[in-house]
Amino acid sequence: MKYCLVIPDGAADNPIDSLGGKTPLEAADIANMDAVARGGAVGTVVTIPEGFPPGSDVAIMSVLGYAPEQYYCGRAPLEAASMGLELGQRDWAVRCNLVTIAGGRMADYSAGHISPAEGAQIIASLNAELGGSGIEFHAGKGYRNILVMRNMGQLEVETTPPHDIAGQEVKEHLPRGPDAAALRRLMDRSQAVLAGHDVNKRRKAGQKPPATSIWLWGQGRPARFPSFEEVYGVRAAVITAVDLVAGICALAGWQRIVVPGATGYYDTDYRGKAQAAAAGLEVYDLVFVHVEAPDEAAHNRDPKAKVAVLEEIDRHVVGPLGEALGRFGAHRMMVLPDHYTFLSTGAHAGGAVPFALCGDRVPSSGVQGFSEKTAAAGKAFASGPELMRAFLGKGDQWGL
Repeated sequence: MKYCLVIPDGAADNPIDSLGGKTPLEAADIANMDAVARGGAVGTVVTIPEGFPPGSDVAIMSVLGYAPEQYYCGRAPLEAASMGLELGQRDWAVRCNLVTIAGGRMADYSAGHISPAEGAQIIASLNAELGGSGIEFHAGKGYRNILVMRNMGQLEVETTPPHDIAGQEVKEHLPRGPDAAALRRLMDRSQAVLAGHDVNKRRKAGQKPPATSIWLWGQGRPARFPSFEEVYGVRAAVITAVDLVAGICALAGWQRIVVPGATGYYDTDYRGKAQAAAAGLEVYDLVFVHVEAPDEAAHNRDPKAKVAVLEEIDRHVVGPLGEALGRFGAHRMMVLPDHYTFLSTGAHAGGAVPFALCGDRVPSSGVQGFSEKTAAAGKAFASGPELMRAFLGKGDQWGL
């Protein structure tokens, strides 16, 4: 059996007036996702357990079959694993966004989607000026970077994702708690380092948002997962441009297939991802294709872009992979968002997300398309691990 999992990140949404009262999934021309739903099973799955933050760290961990209640450790350690950063038991990893703060408000959670080369230059400067004595800045991709705090012991602090406070005053959302002072101090000091940075001078000259500060959040200690192959008996690989997703998969023993044109934004190489996934199915039992673009469009509160990238995923990822799977005989494909990302707020949200699953021994639902509404009439799964077991035929769902 060959398996293909496609996650259009943050695709689930509420109806939008500018889309004629439809959700992006309903408004988009997604004939291939519709075919998966029509020819297979649809339903909903709770990917964010009650009491957990509604982010991709929790949701994708859940979808991939790992109960967040047992394995969640914070977001940053998962990204650190993807970057090959070794963390001791007394070390903490913290997500370090490069952001644009203007007039005291979060003007841009990504500093205008600053490029990886620019981000790396800024992180190098921060490390030179603020690093040392157990403080390390590590460059990720663009605005997504990691701070490591060595031998910290405890770090009792509450933080807020910057993409959840777009346009809001930042003073209401700064790190808080007994150990917040250390993070706030680094954030304050970063502003002086960045104020006259050459990267920012060039960005301003090009009418691009400068990186005015770091924003620290998503802290956690080292993560430990059992091997996916040992737990589920399946050899798996992932295609993603997002370190968080790659880190979860690395901890689970998955292989990463690198696509040079994968960016984590609208301009990602959709065709390249599908081609790499098809080739990966020759070697692995399961290939997971993650596409970040719908989530970014929702954070930017851009309905047209969210519809457009969903159509790109449908046309250039889901369609070709459906054809490729047909060459392997027995197979299954599943498509689902990891969580909701509302265009109305630009923020993540919990709630049962829709899924569509087709293939060997999966009966037809008979629905006409894939959307939040059509999926609500199908089988409801209480957790991601429960759905993963059904996807892999490890339970009795659908008569397996």
